[in-house]
Amino acid sequence: MTDGDGTTGAESTQRDGTERGRRDVVVPMRLYKTVTVFSTLIAVVSVVFGFMLLDAATLNVSFLGSIVTGGLSVLGVSVADGVVSTALAIVGLAVIGFGAGVYTLGTRFRARGMGKSQEDSDEDSE
Repeated sequence: MTDGDGTTGAESTQRDGTERGRRDVVVPMRLYKTVTVFSTLIAVVSVVFGFMLLDAATLNVSFLGSIVTGGLSVLGVSVADGVVSTALAIVGLAVIGFGAGVYTLGTRFRARGMGKSQEDSDEDSE
């Protein structure tokens, strides 16, 4: 059985890329550029800041770690160094994961006419 364009259902599903579980969102070029720029920017800033937090968690003489412990002491909160290091490490890993997620979602967008060369070719991959 064929679809309206003369292809079978399996062929059209394979061409769309949904058979592999990937769902691309086709958007206008201006929106594609905006999403690409900002998702990459957010991802890079998140990863760099996440590694700064991990650095603060592992080094006792860290600038960021000193700011966190100083801020807590100003508030009158006394926390052990191990707790602060653990919290900084967890937050750092979460921020890195957030940046990776934003970048992954940003790669799902594509503009009209864009596609992967493997999807556009008529050759069989076998």
